[in-house]
Amino acid sequence: MTSRLLLPGLIAASLLAIFAACLLGSTPLPADRVLSALFGGADVGDRLVVWQIRLPRALAAFITGAALGISGAALQGLLRNPLAEPGVLGVSASASLFATVSLYYGFAALSPWVLPLAAIAGALAATALIALAAIRTRSVVTLILIGVGLSSFSGAAMSLLMNLAPNPFSLSDMINWMLGSVANRSFEEVGLAAPFLIAGAAILLASRRGLSALTLGEEAASGVGLNLRNQRILTVLGAGLATGGSVALAGAIGFVGIVAPHLIRPFVKHDPARSLIPSALLAGLILVVADIGVRLLPTSNELKLGVVAALIGAPAFVWIAMRRRTLNG
Repeated sequence: MTSRLLLPGLIAASLLAIFAACLLGSTPLPADRVLSALFGGADVGDRLVVWQIRLPRALAAFITGAALGISGAALQGLLRNPLAEPGVLGVSASASLFATVSLYYGFAALSPWVLPLAAIAGALAATALIALAAIRTRSVVTLILIGVGLSSFSGAAMSLLMNLAPNPFSLSDMINWMLGSVANRSFEEVGLAAPFLIAGAAILLASRRGLSALTLGEEAASGVGLNLRNQRILTVLGAGLATGGSVALAGAIGFVGIVAPHLIRPFVKHDPARSLIPSALLAGLILVVADIGVRLLPTSNELKLGVVAALIGAPAFVWIAMRRRTLNG
């Protein structure tokens, strides 16, 4: 796929995947019935299945993936390392921890805004710590280790909360956020997360030219007029908002933010600024396809989307790391 056809191809594939998500499920629907339901025809049952169950779920998967994809591409550009992404750097786990705390203590029941705000606060806290470390050290290994530490601490804290869960309902809610899922999502929940996702993506797109300058190195980028401090703040803020919104909608889903930008990079001549939108589209496409697979797998209990994404993404992460080591060696 040439760079000229990249965006149209990804948009078409994403629309087809979302349409396929409306077709497929425990009871497949023919394409003509889905089209009729989408445009107000068909019977009440078809409209209910499409508009209340399958379409919101597909859109939730797509925008969650898009948020993680654009955040991963931006963080990779900021840190100049293809292994950086919200999950590996502990941002997703931190957002999940804050969301889990709001569930454990009952704060989420006070207002529908509490959970997304808690997730965003956790994402911003973790991303700010990573950005501070990026300012103080040039070692990518140190940043990855800090991210592993954040993920481990957040995971341990969430395990502690699960161990102390007062009832099975609280435990079930916390597990959902830890494992990641878009099952039973509604348009209302998509609407709650959308402002944060859109704001984060807008900030990242507005500051994308600085990411291109950073490919020259920080000293050269500063020499051509880039304000490094502002660039770090904007990238951190944008990635934190987008990641927090995605966690508020779907829980913790990792690795897609690494894989999508890595696959896109050769088509945009390794320019971080040009990779943002294609990475978002590809990551969204990957999660929609993965969620279709989750629904079609013949298991007694539906697998969580975050589990499937990790099973696919973790080997890809190892391959990217090994390939990078081979190229640098």
